[in-house]
Amino acid sequence: MKTMVQKYPQALGLIAVFSAYFTSFFAMNTVNNAMPRIAAELNGMQYYSWAIAIPALVSAFATLIFGKLSDMYGRRIILLVSMGFMLVGVVLSAVSQTFVLLVGALSILGLGMGAIQPLCFSVLGDMFAPAERSQWAGLLNISSGITAFIGPTLGGWFVDNLSWRYIFWLDIPLILLSAGIVLFGLPKRAHGKTHQIDFLGSIYLALASTTLILGLSWAGSTYPWLSFQILGLLSVSLLFWMLFLRTESGAVEPMLDPQVLTNRTFLTASAAALLSIFGFTAVVAYYPLFFQGVQNASATLSGKIITPFSVFTAFMGIPAGLLISRTRRYKWMYVTGYAILVLVMWGAVSLTATTALAWGFVLSAMAGIGLGTIPTINALVVQYAAPKRLLGVAVGGLYFFVTMGKAIAPALLGSFMNATYARELATRLPHVLGESLDLATLASISNPRVLLSTSAFAELRNNFSKMGDQGPAFFEQVVQTIRSSLEAGLRGVFIIGAVTMLVSFLLILTIPEIELEGQS
Repeated sequence: MKTMVQKYPQALGLIAVFSAYFTSFFAMNTVNNAMPRIAAELNGMQYYSWAIAIPALVSAFATLIFGKLSDMYGRRIILLVSMGFMLVGVVLSAVSQTFVLLVGALSILGLGMGAIQPLCFSVLGDMFAPAERSQWAGLLNISSGITAFIGPTLGGWFVDNLSWRYIFWLDIPLILLSAGIVLFGLPKRAHGKTHQIDFLGSIYLALASTTLILGLSWAGSTYPWLSFQILGLLSVSLLFWMLFLRTESGAVEPMLDPQVLTNRTFLTASAAALLSIFGFTAVVAYYPLFFQGVQNASATLSGKIITPFSVFTAFMGIPAGLLISRTRRYKWMYVTGYAILVLVMWGAVSLTATTALAWGFVLSAMAGIGLGTIPTINALVVQYAAPKRLLGVAVGGLYFFVTMGKAIAPALLGSFMNATYARELATRLPHVLGESLDLATLASISNPRVLLSTSAFAELRNNFSKMGDQGPAFFEQVVQTIRSSLEAGLRGVFIIGAVTMLVSFLLILTIPEIELEGQS
């Protein structure tokens, strides 16, 4: 094996990168589709948001920390450490007996999985010059594209026919195989320079990120926005962010080097990526809710409408990477991708209960085309802008902002939608009808998801049937009020996504295009 590594080092390095990238996306795509059933089986629906926000927070932390450590100690050892965390995470997930324990296990899984994707791009940065690097970065999307096709279906099959625990058991041989390929396929760091790990900066970063996510997650749901708890958490977060930045400016080997933080290209790309996550979340999480809740489409039909988004998002990075390699230009694709997303989000704002489903299909396809090129270009652009010694921390820093956006956006958008829905429901529900409903019925219609649950919908219909001859008419009136209130809440979500996407587009217009010729 060692002889083969010496003879074909680049080929084995590529196999290692593609294998690691595939494994991380496979683990993510198989579990996402099964999570609602897992939460139901472990009686954890009240903690469902934890399974999204907490692992996302841990992943954000891991992308930055592991990116810096890979610059210091080499990509191979940090990739192996990441896979070690993944292995521990999937084993603990498979044996979890409560949903809270599962969230903890998923957080360990996220600690490893969150770092692998940016590390793979960093390895490509080590192996290839910028133009050739873009080609392989684009082809890397083949791995994620394959898992986008097979992962959700396979995860659903395990849930329906065996047990959700097999989803995690299946990850174990893949992780071990990928770790073996990384061990033999990537070179070991040659020199043994002594490094000083930025422990203080890491602590401040963890505290700043955690208090920020908790404050935004609880705002408007657990506590009012202007409550002492929320303002206190956000103030503490601001304090730790200031301490983090101050520490980084004086650290010998800072976790997020000031040279990266003051790089205009990095800051522009990262800010645009973070803001665009609001639009991305609106499409991924709330687009299906619109079709199923407002337009009363089936989950299967809704899935077909959103499929073009998933497919184009997975594969558009391939032609993007090849075009950059051929033309040495990327800004036109950058601008075009964000421009398409702006049009898509404002198109989503125009959706109503009577909009043809075909229009939703078109918007889904356009969203995938626009978004699909951006992750690949983002990862390449920050590499082009950063010195090679900071390549890992630059890519990790970008993914940190993206992952923070994935943790923040659902909290803010969900809080806004729920508040708008409650306000619209109170306004639209006829006063006389509201007074005639008992507390149980009022509680059931306070959550728009009653439209998506067969049992809850049937129970609501049954409650109205007890009201006599007027019951069916009242029922239809209430259902229509719920749908129109949900439509208003979702339109607000789409408006937020459209505005943040427009700001992202304007930021990208200002990003400088780096000349690739002559770079190494």
